Amino acid sequence: MNKPLILVVEDDAPIRNLITTTLKTHDYRYTVADCGEAALREAATSAPDIMLLDLGLPDLDGVEVIRRVRSWSDMPIIVISARSEDADKIEALDSGADDYLTKPFSVEELLARLRVTQRRLAAMHTSGSPVFTNGQLTIDFAAGCAYLAGQELHLTPIEYKLLCLMARNCGKVLTHTYITQKVWGTSWENDVASLRVFMATLRKKLESAPGSPQYIKTHIGVGYRMMKIE
Repeated sequence: MNKPLILVVEDDAPIRNLITTTLKTHDYRYTVADCGEAALREAATSAPDIMLLDLGLPDLDGVEVIRRVRSWSDMPIIVISARSEDADKIEALDSGADDYLTKPFSVEELLARLRVTQRRLAAMHTSGSPVFTNGQLTIDFAAGCAYLAGQELHLTPIEYKLLCLMARNCGKVLTHTYITQKVWGTSWENDVASLRVFMATLRKKLESAPGSPQYIKTHIGVGYRMMKIE
């Protein structure tokens, strides 16, 4: 099976060369753009599978690129940026980015994020399946039931809705705002507080060691991600 085609959007030549050399070494196909407008053209004409996007571009802000791409494509977007503040991460993720890697980053970390995104792509292609399996977790969407190691999980309606939302976005960081809007239809401060409570009760039922979660990881100040279990 061919490796996915990666669109690298980075105006800093040394970093762009580091990324493309890494991709070439690991047999990824890639195409490049050094500004926002070129990225939008490449995204439309080359049909890449994944975009690696710097936010600090010379013409368009990277967040604007995300918003424009999201108006017509669900292509996974991994942000690679020197902006490390939680507010910047939240804005990018809420605009439609799938993941966020802060500069400076290691080659190993970049490759790990790409592998996670590839697994999400594979899952998207089989997302019509009524059953989701991740490690020992199984969700039967049609029956409205979830099982861990073959034993049914006794979940409240909110816990089940949360679990299904995380499962359908496995490998992707979901912000507090995104989750609360999907679950409650609003995103007030008390909704975020409620989310933390429900996530804690869900973890007690899902995780053998809630203090060291295997399935749902907290991104402090940002949101949550369901990890893909091999």
